[in-house]
Amino acid sequence: MARLSFAENLKRLWSKRPSIDGAFFEDLTDMLIEGDLGAKTAFEIVERLEKNAAAQGLPDGDAILAELMSLLAPYALESALTPEPNVVTIYLVLGVNGVGKTTSVAKMGLWYSNTVKIPVVLAACDTFRAAAIEQLQFHGDKTGLRVVAHQSGSDPGAVVFDAADAVRAKGGGLVLADTAGRLHNKENLVKELQKIDRIAASKADPGCYKKILVLDATTGQNGLRQAETFKEAVGVDAIILTKYDSSARGGIALACGKELGIPVAFVGTGEGYGDFARFDAASYLSEFTGHARS
Repeated sequence: MARLSFAENLKRLWSKRPSIDGAFFEDLTDMLIEGDLGAKTAFEIVERLEKNAAAQGLPDGDAILAELMSLLAPYALESALTPEPNVVTIYLVLGVNGVGKTTSVAKMGLWYSNTVKIPVVLAACDTFRAAAIEQLQFHGDKTGLRVVAHQSGSDPGAVVFDAADAVRAKGGGLVLADTAGRLHNKENLVKELQKIDRIAASKADPGCYKKILVLDATTGQNGLRQAETFKEAVGVDAIILTKYDSSARGGIALACGKELGIPVAFVGTGEGYGDFARFDAASYLSEFTGHARS
């Protein structure tokens, strides 16, 4: 049975506890934790909310909710990654296996191809899994995007190198590099990513290299642990949230913003290539809390 979203739980809380008392704030804390905000952050937010409610004499649930949103807002961080024309931009796409990384690379490639109108090349840098290379080539065929790939088992850094050269030969554009995500062997993964990181940084034009982490919006605090691991290994500039179309509890975006200072760039909202959009912090907070924007 699927767990309820924070917004659904909040709606139930209003009907169960119409009075704003200590029990209400205790329940709200539990719900924020269940909504994947993390225990430490949930306690901090609700403690501040309770103090503010008393100090300001907030009269009802609507006022409490508005104050809650104002307390959460600083942690809903947006990132608008926009490649410039006539330069070589490289986005290294990170994430563990199974989060939708390769599909997100294809979706993002099509999004940039349609909106920024620059050449986009997909680089199959997960050379350890033949299936990953084949999957990216399949997406390239479906989207019409060029894919640079080497044989399975080859050096992933060489794939980034060649993809960057291919873009430079076109007068500039965007390389989206799909990487391996085998966290069960963290030491090897870190070494591999650090090597790709050095090559990508050297091949991109100054200021045109970013690292984007793909997280499954339904995995909760596991997502925060993943973000910590990749940030420690090579750094993370922005996040893509996948499976955002489900009843995802959603607090992972706020947790990454508060604990790690990492913004969200995109959300995947479905299976289709077009089910991909910029992350909008105001819309996100409205959906997370179930509070319609005015």
